[in-house]
Amino acid sequence: MDVSECESSTDGETMELQHFNHPHPLVFFKYQQTVASEEVDPEAALCRGCEEPVEGWSYRCNQCEFYLHKGCAELELAPQIQHPFHPKHPLTLLPELLYSGGAICVFDLHINCALLQSSVAANFPNSLHPHPLFFIESHNNEVDSDCSGCQKPITGPLYHCSDCLYPTFFNLHKECAELPLEINHPCDREHPLTLLPQQPTHPQKCSCCLCRIQWKGFVYSCSLCNFDLSLDDFLFSPPTITVASHEHPWMLLSRKMSFDCDFCGTDGDHSPYVCATCHLLVHKNCISLPRHIMITRHRHTISHSYSFRQNQVEDWMCRVCYLEVDKSYGSYRCSASDCNYIAHALCATDKAIWDGTIMLEGYDERSEVVVDEPWNLITDVVKQIRIGELMVASEIKHSYHDHNLRLTFSGKTKDDDSQCDGCTRPISTPFYSCEQCKFFLHKDCAELPKQMPHPFHKHLLTLSNSRVMFGYSCCNACHRSYEGFSYSCYKGDCSFEIDIQCILLSDTLKHPSHEHSLFLVHSNEGMICNACSVLRYPRHVAYRCMKRCDFILDVGCATLPLTAWYKYDRHPLTLTYSDDSEPSQHYCDLCEKKRDPNRWFYYCADCDNSLHLNCAIGDLPYMKLGIRFNNYRHEHPLTVVKNIWNCPPCKVCGEICNGQALECKESECNFFVHWDCYWIRKRSI
Repeated sequence: MDVSECESSTDGETMELQHFNHPHPLVFFKYQQTVASEEVDPEAALCRGCEEPVEGWSYRCNQCEFYLHKGCAELELAPQIQHPFHPKHPLTLLPELLYSGGAICVFDLHINCALLQSSVAANFPNSLHPHPLFFIESHNNEVDSDCSGCQKPITGPLYHCSDCLYPTFFNLHKECAELPLEINHPCDREHPLTLLPQQPTHPQKCSCCLCRIQWKGFVYSCSLCNFDLSLDDFLFSPPTITVASHEHPWMLLSRKMSFDCDFCGTDGDHSPYVCATCHLLVHKNCISLPRHIMITRHRHTISHSYSFRQNQVEDWMCRVCYLEVDKSYGSYRCSASDCNYIAHALCATDKAIWDGTIMLEGYDERSEVVVDEPWNLITDVVKQIRIGELMVASEIKHSYHDHNLRLTFSGKTKDDDSQCDGCTRPISTPFYSCEQCKFFLHKDCAELPKQMPHPFHKHLLTLSNSRVMFGYSCCNACHRSYEGFSYSCYKGDCSFEIDIQCILLSDTLKHPSHEHSLFLVHSNEGMICNACSVLRYPRHVAYRCMKRCDFILDVGCATLPLTAWYKYDRHPLTLTYSDDSEPSQHYCDLCEKKRDPNRWFYYCADCDNSLHLNCAIGDLPYMKLGIRFNNYRHEHPLTVVKNIWNCPPCKVCGEICNGQALECKESECNFFVHWDCYWIRKRSI
């Protein structure tokens, strides 16, 4: 903090305080804010007590960056307290201004939370939550979580469970904690609905019969009628809804009835909202479907309509799920006059595809992000040459390299193992290279745009250099470690990043392993890749057959090179998708371990050599040889190397480090380790 921003204590005297939480004396001063009073000063120091910006009269240390508000510094805190949030043990005051359960159990309480006034909630039903709840009248915005009942943010009085810790916090609005345990509802006139802490399992994978969404909070349920009502719809379903996207009001029809939603085309069996003027029945959530949205699957704005005429769309195949769109119901269609892109309403607004941004009428933001515009490139053209009618950059200055790069159309590099510093694949013409150092870029990699959308992710992605930032990274699409360029998401706390090979994939794929075209799927829970037989996780993207064959291909296998090399074979090995040979031949010629005949492998028909996928391409196929990085697990920098002959043993598992591995180049170390072994090991080696 600049001394000019501070005012010393009055009368020429300096007030000092020796605080238990700091070894140096603290000086009393007045902080003068340098920005408008209604704004937050980004340069303001933080109080080490409450972690809020310093303002007004406070204490500071002149020897280090340590500040305390006057109130925080003069707060009288007991060295130990008994707190109702943790009645089993006393809490001890720590220097970090936390009350802690110590070594007995892992329980820490911030000072501000410890001072909150609370009382035990009486008569809260054990059927809704097994632990005691504490009522907090005012929490001064210390609680930053959603209500476990209605799933909405908590701002006022609340009930808190001190036994449920991260990530399963349990907090309730005062109103949600005091709801009746049974209600009568017009959707079930025969039985009362009982309040439950979570939804029963439904075959259609949704819980609330009114809004048709998956619900994680409290529900009112009738087990006899298989009917559930979320708190959101019980508390926030008005009899009439008016929205700007529709010219007439919507009226709630609270009764059991089967219907097809006119906006999304899926069925419902309870309580639609009705537009009597337009004769429409819709789910509650579909009322708020935006008129115009932008998704990364398409470059233009797509617009919702429930009244497309037959001649307005030539192809009614949804471009997300590749099932036919029923023209009788609403869907999203491209607004461009010469574009036939169309998608189901629920496909287009899937949270994995759409980031929630609503487009204004007539404004197409994404159409402005043109990948080949000069402002969206990270290279400066130094020299140009004419080839036919085209002007080609023969010399460029790239943002990720200090020297100019020259274009090569033919020939080879001095080193046959040269790799592109952008995608780390073997270098091939045309490419740019540096005459002063071993830096190579494929022409395509040099011309990558600064920003671009991609169907793998719902936010706009920005080009970055993993070598500069971390030395290496892990692709969220193929899940391989890589070094070089990547596209990263900087939206909020999103940490999505993807390597260059995967960024070149689209939302459809034609792979030689399967007769039909494949399409991109974001929800793949429980599915097994046909290439590697690995079970997919819910958030892993993969490709599925458009014809709905039982075929799925994860991105890692979809990007496998079609050929690979083996040191004992003079021919290239070909990626092979099935094995009809005798069971005795189902082994790898490199590691000499068994092969699963149902998994893909690399094979040379001339020499009858078969290799596991990883044995052929290595553990680090997309890490450039020679890269060095530091890590706390080893005292020296480690270098990515490729061992072919006289392979040393791994320091962790003892097996030979054949192919790519990590080596310590310090002469006294003699340290080699497999990449996977290095990260599995929990302590320094």
